[in-house]
Amino acid sequence: MRIIIALLTLFSSVCFAQNTYIKPVKPKSDTALRFDSLGLVNVAELDSTIAIQLIYATANNFTGEVLYDDLTEAYLHPDAAEALVAAQRFLKEQYPAFNLVIYDATRPMSAQRKMWNLVKGTSKSIYVSNPARGGGLHNYGLAVDVSILDSLGLPLPMGTEFDHLGYESHITQEDVLVRNKIITPEEKKNRELLRRVMRKAGYRALNSEWWHFNKYSRDEAKKRFKVID
Repeated sequence: MRIIIALLTLFSSVCFAQNTYIKPVKPKSDTALRFDSLGLVNVAELDSTIAIQLIYATANNFTGEVLYDDLTEAYLHPDAAEALVAAQRFLKEQYPAFNLVIYDATRPMSAQRKMWNLVKGTSKSIYVSNPARGGGLHNYGLAVDVSILDSLGLPLPMGTEFDHLGYESHITQEDVLVRNKIITPEEKKNRELLRRVMRKAGYRALNSEWWHFNKYSRDEAKKRFKVID
């Protein structure tokens, strides 16, 4: 009887093993490995509840082109990454079903050059940092483009789509935008919620883009950190 039971147990184990699917580990891209070597942090490894949707890894952005050939992870300088995790915590304290979503994080200067070359000489160039002048905080891993997803995983309405380069995305005249019915009171309230949790975590809002937040000033970044090429 013991032999029969042992054989049945062994047979069941073999069958279970054959039917168990082990999800393969996706190898990291060359860019991700380089970011690791530079001491940058993959945000998903700190907090997997923060959604990642890198817009410039697709052609669905204002340039109409793919700017990140092999980057799908959101990397940040450790200071910026830890602050973003804190912002997620502050958000969920108020709305447990909501989550931050990252649209862009560390941007290599090589991608910044691509972006600049596509907009220079156009009206959109005022929204893109010139690489010849040192680029922007994304190029240090110290800026992040974010929004908020609701309980269904849908972005809260903010009055414009992410990447809308125009006065409708500015945060300095939101009362006027509401009064002129360009954005709704709800959309203004959603922007304020995003700014509130990000500022509480130590980020600074950018006046011309409701989604963009800097961890440090440009002058401070140039003094303390290196550009990521």
